[in-house]
Formats: sequence, structure tokens, C-alpha cells
Amino acid sequence: MDLLPRYTHIVNPKLKHIYLSFNDKGDLIIKSPDVPQKRIEQLLIKKSAWINKSRQNFQEKKGKILDFRNTLELYYRGKAYPVKLNKHHQKRIKFSFDGEIFSLFYQDYDEVLFQKHIDAFYKKEAKECIPQYVKKWAEIMQLAPHKISFRKTKRQWGSCSAKNDLSFNTMMMKLPPYVMEYIVVHELAHIKHKHHQKAFWQLVQSYFPKYRTAIKELKTYTT
Repeated sequence: MDLLPRYTHIVNPKLKHIYLSFNDKGDLIIKSPDVPQKRIEQLLIKKSAWINKSRQNFQEKKGKILDFRNTLELYYRGKAYPVKLNKHHQKRIKFSFDGEIFSLFYQDYDEVLFQKHIDAFYKKEAKECIPQYVKKWAEIMQLAPHKISFRKTKRQWGSCSAKNDLSFNTMMMKLPPYVMEYIVVHELAHIKHKHHQKAFWQLVQSYFPKYRTAIKELKTYTT
């Protein structure tokens, strides 16, 4: 039993299979129908190599959610900057960035509120930065979105709806600028091609030749 990895088991009777995944903190999550514990243990042993590799890959990812008890750094536009926690006497939390260091001032230690302020910073920056990229590439590609929106998501960096509404993950602000531009080009291309078949990738490549480099870099980050 000691050889088994730690995990959180979520039982959902509606499921037909057992699913293994990792949350944004790198914790192993098991979702399954109501099955015997022995079956879970057998699966963990069978998938041990995959679990270890996946956990290692996660640990090497850039832009992970902050662990406020350890070394702090935030990625912004492809660079890692230190985060300094400062206790002060004002009740209001203040979060700022001076171009070299992030500073978080607080009276009461509250990691949930800290993360909300960080998320708000990324969202504000995304709303200022990404529309400029959309405007630039929409003109170049001659593809106009119906509207654009922003939200924090755990899986997707961007999406394009059937109505050509573009949505971008505010966590894009962690990424290098050229990777952000690739995501914009990718989603604009979906206005013309609602799939990932050959024609879609040909369109992306015609406007963004180094898209493969951008994808490779994107895979080193976590949302």
C-alpha cells in the first residue's frame, strides 16, 4: 500500500470508466463509477509509469499556480518574476508589479484572496494586450471575429464559437508574446475552418510560419 501514490478519488455513478488526471496543483485525481478499492489499486500499479512521468512533466511546467508557502514566482509575458509578500496595516490587499518584482501587501494572510488579486491582474493585462493582437491579425488575415471575451479556464487557451465569438484565457499573459500571437492566429483561423484538418493548419502556417515552435513552447506552460 505504501507504494501507491496519493490521490483523491471522486465516485460518480454516471461514469462508465475510470479516469486519471492531475489538477492545477499537480495532485492525482481519480474519477470512477462505484468500483472496488482493489480495482483502483490495480489500476494505479498498472499506470504507475504514466503517473510518475505525468507528475514529472507537471513539475517541469512553467506558470503553475502559486504555492504561497514556498519560493514564489509569477510568469508574465514569458518571463519569471519574483513575488514578495509584505504584511502591512491596511485591511485592503494590494497587488502590484514594477517591471522587476510582484509585490503583494496584506494584513490578514488569505491565499484565496491572494490568488483572486493575481487573477485580476492577468485579466486586466489580457484585456489591454490581446485585443491589440486580435486587431493586428484580423486585418492581416481578413477574418473578423463577432466579439471577443476573456475568462480564466483550466484547459483551453482560446476558443472560437460557431458564431465566430473568440474567447481567450486570461492566463495567456504568462506566455511569451509570440506564443500569445500564435493563439490569436489559431483562433482567427477557426473563423474560416471549424476543424483541425489540413486546410486549417495550412492557413495558420501561411500567416504564422513558426507555429510549430510556438506550440512546442506552449506545451511547457500550464494554464
